[in-house]
This record gives sequence, C-alpha cells and structure tokens, in this order.
Amino acid sequence: MYLNLNIGILGHVDSGKTTLAKALSAIASTAAFDKNPQSQERGITLDLGFSALQVDLPEHLREPCTEHGYEKLQYTFVDCPGHASLIRTIIGGAQIIDMMLLVIDSEKGIQPQTAECLIIGELTCRKMIVVLNKIDALRDPTQQKKTLDRLRKGIAGVLSKMCFDETPVVSVSATTGENITTLVEAMKSKSFIPQRNLDLPFMFAVDHCFAIKGQGTVCTGTVLQGKLTVNEEVEIPKLKLQRKVKSIQMFRKSYQTIRQGDRAGLCITQFDPKSLERGIVCATNYVHCVYAAIVPLNSVKYYKRSIRSKAKFHITCGYETVVATILLFAGEVETFSYAHQYEYVEEIAADLDTSSRHIFALLEFETPVLAYQNALIIGSKLDSDVHTTDCRIAFFGRLAQIIRDSKYTETVLPALQIYKHKAKTGSIQRVVNEKELIAVGLFKKSANNRQAFVGLAISLSSGECGIIQDTFGASGKVKLHFPEPLAADVLQRIGQKGPSSDGEVKVELSFKKFLFRKNTKDQKVVQ
Repeated sequence: MYLNLNIGILGHVDSGKTTLAKALSAIASTAAFDKNPQSQERGITLDLGFSALQVDLPEHLREPCTEHGYEKLQYTFVDCPGHASLIRTIIGGAQIIDMMLLVIDSEKGIQPQTAECLIIGELTCRKMIVVLNKIDALRDPTQQKKTLDRLRKGIAGVLSKMCFDETPVVSVSATTGENITTLVEAMKSKSFIPQRNLDLPFMFAVDHCFAIKGQGTVCTGTVLQGKLTVNEEVEIPKLKLQRKVKSIQMFRKSYQTIRQGDRAGLCITQFDPKSLERGIVCATNYVHCVYAAIVPLNSVKYYKRSIRSKAKFHITCGYETVVATILLFAGEVETFSYAHQYEYVEEIAADLDTSSRHIFALLEFETPVLAYQNALIIGSKLDSDVHTTDCRIAFFGRLAQIIRDSKYTETVLPALQIYKHKAKTGSIQRVVNEKELIAVGLFKKSANNRQAFVGLAISLSSGECGIIQDTFGASGKVKLHFPEPLAADVLQRIGQKGPSSDGEVKVELSFKKFLFRKNTKDQKVVQ
C-alpha cells in the first residue's frame, strides 16, 4: 500500500510547470501533460493534469509508515494552469494538495501569477518547495550564480511574511533534467504523513470523466475525506443519482479500498460521462445544493481594496466558482450561533486591523453551489483585469452554516440577529410633572410603530436618563418617565419658549434595528 501525497505544481504561465511534471513523473494519467487538444493548439496548460512518481520511503517516515501499513511513497502531481484567466481552475486544483512546488522562471523571476499562486498555496497547505526552473537558459556560470543568488534573496524576503514552514529552494532545468534528482530528494525530505480522517463520510473530487465500452463510466479524482470500498453505493449530487462502484483503480492498478488523499478512478455503471465534467461523488445524502452560507471571514492581506457589504465576489468551493453577494457582520465570539447578536459591518478597509473582533459574512449565491459543512471557500474579484498586478484573492474561510432552503429569506434569515445602531433626536413639547415629559419629533406623525419603542432608554441633552413610558396621542408623541425628579433648572429650560442662553433640551434615543426582522416591533431591543 502506498502513502499518497498530492503535490500541486503552481506558477506563472510559461514557467515550465508541465515540462517539470513530465521530468518528475513515471506514470501518467488519462489527463496528464496537456493532452487536451486545445492545450496543444495554444501551447499552454488549460486544465489540471495528473501524473505520479513512486519512491522508497525516506528514512524519517519508515517506522511510522510501517505502522500504518504503507510500503512505498507515491507523489501525485497536480499540474495547474498558470494563465491569469484560469485562476478558477488553479484554486480548485490547490484545494486537493498536501504540498506545493512553486515554479519560477529563473530569467523572469517572480511575476504576477507567481504571487497569486503563493497566496493560494498559503490558504491550502503549509509545505512548499520553490523550484527555480530554466537554469539552462542562463549559460554563463558567473551570471547564473548572480541571478540565482538574487532570486533566492528576494524569495526569502517574500516568504518571511508568509505562513509556510522552512522552504527549500532548488534550481533545475526541467528540459535537460539537471538537478531533477536533487529536487526529488528535497521532496522526500519534506514528505510527511498527512492527517487523514477516515471516519468522515466519503467525498471525492472528480476532475475527469470518460466512458469505457462494456464497463461503464470512469470518474477520476482525489479522495477528500473518508474511504470507499468496491460495491459500496455513492451519490452524484449534481445529477441526483445513486450508483454502486463497480471497480477502483489507482494509476492502472486495481484496489478494493481507497482512502482520503488517494488519487483514483471509480468505475460507475449507467452514468453518462458528458453529464459530469467536474464535480463531487460522495456518500449518499451528504453533499447538497446550498443557496446561502455563513462563513467566518479571513481577509487576505495582499488584497488592496476594501471588502464591502452588498458587493459581489466570486466564491470558489471545490471545483465550482459562483457569484455571491456578501453581507458582513461582527461579533464578540469566534464561533457563529443564531443565538448571538451581531453588528452590521459596512466595509473592511484594506488596512483595517480586524484582530480585535470576529468578522463573519453571509454569502447569498446567485446560483446554488454543491457544498457541505466546514468546506473551504475562497472569495475573489475575478472580473478584474487579468493583466493587473493587484491581488484578486480577497478572503477565505470555512463554511460555519450552510442554508439549503431556497426560501431562506423567509425561513432562515429572520433568525439571524444582525443589527445596525440607530439614533433619533426629538424635543420636549411640555412638562407633565417633574418626572414625566411629553416628547415630539422622535417619530413621524404618521408613524404607527411607536409602541415597539415603549420601555427603551432615552437621555436628555442635559444628562438625565429615563425611558419611553407610553405613546401619547395620535401625532407621533411619546410620554417619557424619569426615576428621579428633574432638576428645577432643567424644567425651567424646557418651559422656556424660543432660543435661550442655555440651549434647548433635546431627547435622544439609541437602539438596535435588526436587518432581517419583518416589523419594527421585532427590530428593536433594549439597550
């Protein structure tokens, strides 16, 4: 049995990623090395490619791997596109990796998509090797050393601000094979046993489907969680189909069982491969269409624009990317709960420190997305100019709540306690007695919602505090009550007509208005 590590190969377009994948690999899948005719025609990678290399277990893994029943180490390479316009595919590919090879053209250095790939990698894994490729183009030895030293220094500066652990930098030529063995040794030294949870329901990210005559449809992909055995039933949630798995292969070898992290092909009968280009195969009744979701929001520090409520972002979840409108809110507790109250947030400025409070986002998807609890999402502004050097990745997080009801605006959102602070100012019309006043101007004359505010605290501009005791008449007036008698000078100022040297006494009302409550009575709370 192999310990499988999924290694993403990411980098700027034309940095030599696919050539490197070929140089490293001993086994190619049906979707490897730009077999897509359009890729061959355009000369660039357009889709994910998969290939593998099997090696002996490194010394530091032999004992723990033997305990788990692993006999060898297998690297499954995920060759990601590099072009800026294909960032959806890059993000999708990065979500299945355990380790990352960041490929940099030695002549050109760090380029815009190099930086974006670094950010994507940081969101999905912590282990990385930087590969300085195309050193064969630097023919002069002295110039090559200067160029590579300068690159190493610049890379060290960038990585010092990121969350990757110790990162080797290996210079290679994928074309000539120079230092490829050194790179494999670096990969072996960085190899580890990933944390796998086999007890969770089975979930499989499908990236390629094709038919085999007389056998069925093969779905190739990566096991995201759980395990699966031949003859068990799985669901294709996009098509609402349940089917038995006829057979399982990993790089042309048959297996009875696969587990989280494995790259495999599932043979499923009675299923048209054209109906599922990419998506999810999972345990029955596990993944559903989600119309909205709540996520603890982590902003990306390299995103230089503000993140605003009611703005639209591209949300990537697995291999799907859909547009969603976001609404920001903040709370004191890290874990989301419908029982807690949250303050509406208009925007998060690019340079705003949000460490003092917990920011959440309500995502309302324009089209339903297949998702599950705790799924990783990445929010981006993909409608930006692909030639810009600005970071397009804005935030990330894991889904804390998924909302499956298509009528969620009526059934779910009213339970979401998000409020805005509101304030009203009025004036005192007359004194009833030293503890009671009649106020006007807090509410419109036609307002019929005054009763909702009875019991709320108010304050006078002179400093005294009381409550709204009751409504008064039919013209927007309310009666105010104070626990202690008002001072004689305050009563005198209230009784004065016209401007006075002491100024008019105003009454101030502050309250919380909830966004998703249906009527004003529900929209306020006691301060």
